[in-house]
Amino acid sequence: MSHAFSWELFQRVPLIGIMRNLPPAASRQIAGLYAEAGLTTLEITLNSANAPKTISTLVNEFSGKLNIGAGTVCSLADLEQALAAGAQFIVTPILNPEVIKASLAAHIPIFPGSFSPTEIYQAAQLGASMIKVFPATKLGPEFIKDVLAPLSGLKLVPTGGISLSNITQFFQAGAQGVGIGSDIFPKQLIQNEQWPELKNLFLDFVKKYHQFKGLPSN
Repeated sequence: MSHAFSWELFQRVPLIGIMRNLPPAASRQIAGLYAEAGLTTLEITLNSANAPKTISTLVNEFSGKLNIGAGTVCSLADLEQALAAGAQFIVTPILNPEVIKASLAAHIPIFPGSFSPTEIYQAAQLGASMIKVFPATKLGPEFIKDVLAPLSGLKLVPTGGISLSNITQFFQAGAQGVGIGSDIFPKQLIQNEQWPELKNLFLDFVKKYHQFKGLPSN
């Protein structure tokens, strides 16, 4: 690991943009616009083309500006690949205790995927840095609020089905972060290289979060 994950960066706008199956050649352009808009944390899924190379390139180029992590890490082999690429944090779609323990041993933040209250609690007991509630599509903000009632203090990051229209509701329910994929990286804008429109979308997400926090928008 050449660069460490920055919690300070993450907390500025605790939104994880999930880059899945986006054109590898456009990754630097997208990441640059993402950083310019004020967003700070990107996840590149390992099931994307050239994912390790993309991770390595972005870590080296955006050090101090972006946290670059690896997603869809399901096994120890996946984890080894992600760490070799220089990933600064790890995200999984499932709860794999071995991956959690190995990430912690490597001093890498780990956000394991969990669905039920039992899985969420188990992830916390295993030492997860934050817990990815996935898929959140059908659960909604009320699920986050209901889980946190008896399990207060857990850092939940709902992922799946979150958009500009409902992101505030998840934060109001107690989420400490969110993960967003296609709603923040519309494939049509990227395929058509509509970079100004993409940056405006990024800025809309930042503005939405700042409004929730009562912060002034730039």
